[in-house]
Amino acid sequence: MVAPVLVTGVAGFIGHATARRLLDRGETVIGIDNVNDYYDPRLKEARLATFEGKQNFAFHRMDVSDVEGVAGLVSDNGVTRVVHLAAQAGVRYSIENPFAYEKSNLAGHLAVMEACRHQPQFEHLVYASSSSVYGDKPMGGQGFSEDEPSVMPVSLYAATKRACELMSQSYATLYGFPQTGLRFFTVYGPWGRPDMAYFSFTDKILAGQPIEVYGEGKMARDFTYIDDIVTGIVGALDHPPALREHRVLNIGDSHPVGLMAMISTLETAIGREAVKIMKPMQPGDVTATYADVSKLKALTGYQPQVMLEEGLTRFARWYRDYYKI
Repeated sequence: MVAPVLVTGVAGFIGHATARRLLDRGETVIGIDNVNDYYDPRLKEARLATFEGKQNFAFHRMDVSDVEGVAGLVSDNGVTRVVHLAAQAGVRYSIENPFAYEKSNLAGHLAVMEACRHQPQFEHLVYASSSSVYGDKPMGGQGFSEDEPSVMPVSLYAATKRACELMSQSYATLYGFPQTGLRFFTVYGPWGRPDMAYFSFTDKILAGQPIEVYGEGKMARDFTYIDDIVTGIVGALDHPPALREHRVLNIGDSHPVGLMAMISTLETAIGREAVKIMKPMQPGDVTATYADVSKLKALTGYQPQVMLEEGLTRFARWYRDYYKI
């Protein structure tokens, strides 16, 4: 019998989509999440409701920093693969709530690694890092490479994600179990996070309210559709590194889009024009992101399939259905 996969942050955007993909291919999944109120918990509960009736899914309402709880789930269920996606997200939120990042990101990551390293025959820990670890890097003709130094984070969120990478490096070396950190680049799509720009812009445009465009609209992001992200996560999970090896891999679309172009595409998708208020860059934000995904492609054949126009159209369709608009 194949051991279950533990997915942390299973009520979150990426965790929910990853668990569904694993279930669809016949895996047994154990999910944990504390369902906090960083954004509307009703959306998280609605994501969890999509698992109802699935015999090979079990949910535990638990904080990822619960050392004994996480260790017990891993040990009692014979878990040998973990997809660790639980974290305190958001760059701006960290300015007023720094200790939320200490608990969820640092203590949570340590709790997961401790559970893994005590599990016999443990196979692979895949965990979420972030493109934010690159700092405010100028975007040239090539994407951000994993081999570049990541020593200038401009937000606490970014610093905790880089710290998790360093902790994983030490644990892989000390205790031998394979680990892969995935540096996500601006994930979007149905069931997404309401604090993300494309989601909050949709809220306001459909409500007839103006949107605030930070960085005077001169920022660019490597928007990556959720289904493509999940394909990359599962592909990485299926290709563990050697014992005592830790690696980090970019996972993005590799096609940066300017913020104003994204807004224009979103306006087309929802059929309304936005009233825009231009604002300066906010503390902790970066000017651009651009993923070099050559390493993930070489490992798994990863190739994003959904471009922004189609992805935002799908999101707009989901949004109207979910909110009955």
